Amino acid sequence: MYVPTIEDVKAAAERIKGIAVRTPLVRNDVLDAKLGAKAFVKAECLQRGGAFKMRGAANAISALAPDVRAKGVIAFSSGNHAIAVSTAARHFGIAATIVMPADAPKIKLETTRSLGADVVTYDRVGESREEIGARLLREKGGSLIKPFDDPFVIAGQGTAGLEIGEEISPDIVFVQASGGGLASGVALALPNARVIAVEPEGHDDIARTLAAGSIQQNPPGIRSICDGLLTERMGEIPFEIARQRFERVVVVSNDAARRAMKFAFFNLKIVLEPSGAAALAAALEGGVDIAGKTVSIIASGGNVDAETFTTALAVQ
Repeated sequence: MYVPTIEDVKAAAERIKGIAVRTPLVRNDVLDAKLGAKAFVKAECLQRGGAFKMRGAANAISALAPDVRAKGVIAFSSGNHAIAVSTAARHFGIAATIVMPADAPKIKLETTRSLGADVVTYDRVGESREEIGARLLREKGGSLIKPFDDPFVIAGQGTAGLEIGEEISPDIVFVQASGGGLASGVALALPNARVIAVEPEGHDDIARTLAAGSIQQNPPGIRSICDGLLTERMGEIPFEIARQRFERVVVVSNDAARRAMKFAFFNLKIVLEPSGAAALAAALEGGVDIAGKTVSIIASGGNVDAETFTTALAVQ
């Protein structure tokens, strides 16, 4: 098992130039006042494909040998990784097959199909996306682009942290953690920052994993609106990084995510999906002492349907 380093993140930054875009750090006086800190929100909702996932997908596909890449790619995802792999595949002019849960947000299913990918749906409770992906690889060939447990994907996601470090020196970074690809990549890119990983309530396997010292699983079922953070368990490579670099894990509720979406819309002027707002929710309501610190918050994605967003705007 190869565990990437900050040098791999720097190599990824060069590799994805012209595919992924550099996203802004958003400042806001109201947010600073609420937190008692200098806060910088990394607006990955403005990334190509609407989420940070473009970085890892672009790096992993770019790193394939041209003859291997030409055979196409396969991925499994609840949405944002699907969109990212499909977008990167389209950039290279290759075929993409994406395994997605049938109950994924409609906007993510439709966007993935619109990018030219072949979408195969499954029941996330009763079927295994890994088994379906393995079968498709046997039938179609091509390369599997994993959503998080891959050194190239982790290094690609880490370029978001690299960009943060080029503009500020954060004391603390709040970052979403599901499979752990983004959080571990950002941890590599910002070695001097305290890393606060964020999970949705009811899917707190990383908190339990770090407490137990071994990878724990979430039971089947959906207990959160943060659809992009509902993996069964974290990856082996992210675990190796997390056990050394994650200071703590904060768990956020559905309503906390909704309130963060509402806050971001009215104050930061950005649209976030529930998963994308989780780190902001943790900074606002997670009970972490950040007074007087320089804080970076990852706004990881903005692919949200109108109904979910309208509900968030109405939350108290």
